[in-house]
Amino acid sequence: MFKPIKYTLLVTIVIVSLLITACGLKGTPDASAVQTAVAGTIAAQSTAQNTNTPAPETPAVTQTPVQFSPTLTPLAPPAPTLPSNTAKSKCASASLVSETIPDGTIFKPGAQFTKTWEIKNTSTCAWDTSYKVVFWDGNVLGGAYVYNLPQAVGPGQTVPISVVLTAPTDEATYTSKWMLQTPDTINFGVGQYNAPFYVEIAVSIAEKPNYAVTSVEYEMVRDPATGCPANINYTAYATVTTNGPLDFKYYWTQSDDHTVRNPDVIKMKSAGSIVLSNSWKLHIATDTGTRWMAIAIGILDKSGDYQYTEYPHIEFTKTCGS
Repeated sequence: MFKPIKYTLLVTIVIVSLLITACGLKGTPDASAVQTAVAGTIAAQSTAQNTNTPAPETPAVTQTPVQFSPTLTPLAPPAPTLPSNTAKSKCASASLVSETIPDGTIFKPGAQFTKTWEIKNTSTCAWDTSYKVVFWDGNVLGGAYVYNLPQAVGPGQTVPISVVLTAPTDEATYTSKWMLQTPDTINFGVGQYNAPFYVEIAVSIAEKPNYAVTSVEYEMVRDPATGCPANINYTAYATVTTNGPLDFKYYWTQSDDHTVRNPDVIKMKSAGSIVLSNSWKLHIATDTGTRWMAIAIGILDKSGDYQYTEYPHIEFTKTCGS
């Protein structure tokens, strides 16, 4: 596109130079002739430029706005995965070994007391202090709703769980139930049915509340446990529980019409339990069959006499083998 223009200018310059030279030889050149030549040259340049095919214009670029994806809607957190039954049964297993503050213990309004349960770890897991003791039902009796397990306890070991509680101000009977909880929030109790362990108290404003025997539980022991010796001892053990300080007497009765009396007065200084026993020796030659023993407990009444209550019998059968 630019080479023809350069050649045209060069030719024009040469022609003008020749004219000037010629004029110098023959005289001053005619100004109009020179202008006519230059004008013709420019016209030729313009014509040359106009006859060239114009370069195609670069089309304008249309920019399309960048499209962004919309913000994702946050998803709800997934529901927690519940531990499997295998995991539950692996660690959530316990039994109640013993406890203080017998059921029915009488307290004055606002009295503070400490309830202790001796719990055995019957699972295959070691419990640490991330396990918890949680209030389950009833009346919290002024305690907290959650406690950490007081110490680590391995499989087959026991742990004392003590909770400081307060008797309410109103006269009534109150029950406070508790459960254990694993670190993954599985609640469990004691025994085969995972029952809560609990405390049951009575509140009385009486100066001398009506303390009494709240329960009697028997156990029979044969000595020797097996075999056919000349003599066999059967001993009945009675666990007597009271709901407060109580003085009482007792005696044993047997199915052979024999009565074994104890002259001593049993003095319970507070609510609790005491174990009383009676033995019956049988010779190998005596008849076999079912026999029984029973305890009777006497409590001093207002007249100064002991009023006795005979509790149900505990039965046993004499055999040679067991």
